[in-house]
Amino acid sequence: MALASLNISLPQALKDYVESQVTECGYSTPSEYLRELLRQDQQRRADDKLTGLLLEGLNSGQPIEVTPEYWEKKRRQLVERHLERSKKP
Repeated sequence: MALASLNISLPQALKDYVESQVTECGYSTPSEYLRELLRQDQQRRADDKLTGLLLEGLNSGQPIEVTPEYWEKKRRQLVERHLERSKKP
């Protein structure tokens, strides 16, 4: 993975906090700590988006019973759709 630099300005209190977290939590550098915070934020946002999509699905209509037969029918439909699309030029 190629790394790019990003310079940020922080108030002294935040700089001190970052440095204390690096020491207390065993990070080797402030950059490592900030990268971890960014990864956690990305994951949280992805989780929030998934939760929203799941809730949207749950609220989208009347519930249906999901059985093994239901999944088999869905699988067959997916395979058929894939085969149809793969035949098209």
